[in-house]
Amino acid sequence: MVFQRWSIRSKSLPEPGAGEVRRHRGRTAAAVLGAGAIVVSPLALAVPAQGTASTAPMLKAALIGDIDTLNPFLSVLATGSDILTFQYENLVQFGAENNEIVPGIADSWETSEDGTVWTYTLPGDALWSDGEPLTAEDVAWTYNAIMEIDELKQANGSLVENFVSVEAPDDTTVEITLSEAQAPNPGADIPVVPEHIWGALEDPATFENAADTVGSGPFVITSYDQAAGVQLASNPNYRHGEAKVSGLTYVPYKNTDAAVQALKTGEVDIVSGLTPAQFQALESEPTITVNEGTGRRYTALAVNPGALDSDGKPLGNGNPALQDQVLRQAIARAVDNATLLSKVRQGLGILGTGEVPTTYPLYHWDAAPEELVLSFDPEAANKMLDDAGYTAGPDGIRADKSGNPLSLRLMGRSTDPTHQQMADYIKPWLRDIGIDVTTEMKAPAQVNDDSTVGNYDMYFTGWGMGPDPDFQLSINQCSSRPNADGTGATSESNWCSPEFDELYLAQHTELDQEKRSELVIQAQKEIYNAAVNNVIYYGSALEAYRSDRFTGFVTQPSESGVISSQNGPWGLYSATPVSAIDTASETSPSPAPWIVGGAVVLVLVAGAVVLLRRRAATADDRE
Repeated sequence: MVFQRWSIRSKSLPEPGAGEVRRHRGRTAAAVLGAGAIVVSPLALAVPAQGTASTAPMLKAALIGDIDTLNPFLSVLATGSDILTFQYENLVQFGAENNEIVPGIADSWETSEDGTVWTYTLPGDALWSDGEPLTAEDVAWTYNAIMEIDELKQANGSLVENFVSVEAPDDTTVEITLSEAQAPNPGADIPVVPEHIWGALEDPATFENAADTVGSGPFVITSYDQAAGVQLASNPNYRHGEAKVSGLTYVPYKNTDAAVQALKTGEVDIVSGLTPAQFQALESEPTITVNEGTGRRYTALAVNPGALDSDGKPLGNGNPALQDQVLRQAIARAVDNATLLSKVRQGLGILGTGEVPTTYPLYHWDAAPEELVLSFDPEAANKMLDDAGYTAGPDGIRADKSGNPLSLRLMGRSTDPTHQQMADYIKPWLRDIGIDVTTEMKAPAQVNDDSTVGNYDMYFTGWGMGPDPDFQLSINQCSSRPNADGTGATSESNWCSPEFDELYLAQHTELDQEKRSELVIQAQKEIYNAAVNNVIYYGSALEAYRSDRFTGFVTQPSESGVISSQNGPWGLYSATPVSAIDTASETSPSPAPWIVGGAVVLVLVAGAVVLLRRRAATADDRE
């Protein structure tokens, strides 16, 4: 019988300023406490607020870039999706320590012997932020809405393609029946919404979800305005304990330069997405702490392979010459990714191979640059184009197969200075192989719109992904092509390959981890060889915060991880006002005798749960 089970009942344990989860002197907690101890990640059992959220300060984060929507059925851009992570939970979620699967809305789950029926058990006392009971009916309604309503498939439709039914036999049980066994846990990645709110809507696809919202996560959206930003309030009913801050405010800025200035003056408390120059400049600021986290995103140069809509009809205005795979491969060979990482990112990152970054070693394609068949080699690129019949004219610009000068457009985001910097390198590199390039930096929303409907030749793109690569791979399927107006499914690169589809389906159902990892790597190689998405690098996540105001941020993963844009809410949820720590230190009693090496340990009788938490960690106290 295939069996996976967690059984965790959280208790409220007052603890001021809980810091990052670390290992105890190089050993795991189980090793320290002895065999048979069950060690629970502190963020599977959350820490309640010290005092009440109403008296605590609000954490202000810089908001850079556009929000596509705060409707969780539709949100696909990182900015909006990251904010929604604080409001909605999944049946299971990814833990802070190492992106491991931990309880979410469900606190235990198991599978049938053939792997096609997953049963989740919910606690009986969970509440939504408005005080209404959170039950299995909410989960079933959410999943069935995605399965049955085409307009609600945009963000997560690909995740339910293998579903036969989702039912709630009682208030605390959810049963998901699949058409065939699948490797990813079907309870991950889909945010669950309250049926009593969304089920009463005439058209959930048009619901903005921008004011007085209801959720089950640590914070809920109270207001959103494009000019004023997003306000979230602490959820007093969050089952893992109310946050130590009263809420979150996302303050919009046009670019990171303005956001950094706001951080220095105290208008905001945390800024992410820093450029290397900004990151290095902030290192010397006495009231600011910087964090270089292992990135879960890739940065790539996408090339339009001839976009088609869901009916197989041409989509957008991409240059038809790019439908030739040889031309796309030559472009890849003309771009020096190592130079871009060194000069544009100041080396703060890792050279790219496939789409899964190094932070997820199970599925990362680990290959040296010299092993890549499309590695930088302008001489080889020129020979490829010569052999393919792209003849150069007197000005050095080649002609396409129709005799027209080979001229391509390169699009980037005006809010990201690295896009213009990379374009300044790439333009002469492509000129060296006979391709003329014009560049245009546009607003993020316009880049999103144009790329969705195929109105581009090349553009800088990037995706952040979760620990399981299934979703990221799924949006490369032929079935993920959008409708003619850009609605419907989401496609990563406007690309379609039957060979890739076979690999995707094979990895999706493969339960042997070693075999599945190899299939995922093969699928990444298929994208790489098609030269539709040249992964340049996995940039380090560069962020900075006001350490004179807040501390205790939990990173994900716990070693060298990120604070913002996590696979879960842990980073900002764990924020602790420095004032709260100062107050607690003045009034707290002497440490209990079972506090060893900074870890608070509660040991119960055999079979009991051991709770291990790390003390507050300042910026200079990282291990």
